[in-house]
Amino acid sequence: MTSIKKSIDSIFHIGVYSSSPMYKENRFLISEAVEDFIHIMEFAKKHDAKVLLTSSSSIYNGNPIPWKEDMRIVPIDFYTEARYAMERIAEVYNKLFGVRCVVLRLFSVYGPRERHKGKYANLVSQFLWSIERGEQPIIFGDGTQTRDFIWVKDVVKAYMLAMENDITFDIFNVGTGKNHSLNELVEIINKILGKNVKPKYVPNPIKNYVYHTLADTTKAEKFLGFKAKVGLEEGVRELVKLHNQTISNLGLNIE
Repeated sequence: MTSIKKSIDSIFHIGVYSSSPMYKENRFLISEAVEDFIHIMEFAKKHDAKVLLTSSSSIYNGNPIPWKEDMRIVPIDFYTEARYAMERIAEVYNKLFGVRCVVLRLFSVYGPRERHKGKYANLVSQFLWSIERGEQPIIFGDGTQTRDFIWVKDVVKAYMLAMENDITFDIFNVGTGKNHSLNELVEIINKILGKNVKPKYVPNPIKNYVYHTLADTTKAEKFLGFKAKVGLEEGVRELVKLHNQTISNLGLNIE
C-alpha cells in the first residue's frame, strides 16, 4: 500500500478470511488479520482516509436476539476474537489519531460468485448447489435454527451510506431485521427450482454453534438511513437467475 500515490478518500476493508472453521484450523490467521488491519489504519492515518471495516454478527453469539450494537461482546472462538480485536483497534486509532472508521457487522450475506469458497460459502449457495444436483443439503440438528440472511446488493448499499456519512467512528448492524429457519430456506429453494429435495439432518458437531441470528436494525436505519429491501425469496430467485446465466455462459454441466 505504501506505493499508492493517488489521493484516497475511503478504504473498504473486506479482505479477511470470513469463516470460523478457517481460524480453528489455522490460529495464526488471527495475527495475520490484525497485522494487516494495522497496516491499513496506518495508511489511513497518513492519507486522512476513512475506513469501512467489515465485521461479523458472529461476535454476538451468546446474547439474546435481536442483536443490538451495544450488547456485551465475549469472543467464543478464534474467528470472533479476530473480528472483535480489529473493532477495538479501529476505536483506538480513532481516539488517538482521529482516524475515521465505520464498523459494519454483517449478518448472513449471500449472493453470486461464491463457488470458489467451496464449503466456506454461505448456506444459501451451498443449499442451492446441492438441491440443483438432486443431493440432500446437510443440516446440523433439526433445521429450526435461524439466520438473518441479507442479499449482497443491500450490503453494498449499506457500505455506500456509511462511506458518505460524516460519522467519525461508530458500529452498525447490517441485516434485514428478519430471520428464517434453515428448513424454510430449503423450502424456498425447492419452490424456485421446482424440486422436492429433502434435507439430511445430522448431529451438530460444532461447539459454540450459533443457533439464531437476528439484527436489530434500528441504529442503522436512524443514523445511516439504511434498510434492507430484498427479502429472502426474492434474493434467492435473483441468485438462481445469475447462477443459471453463469452456467450457460461457461457451458458447464452441473449434473
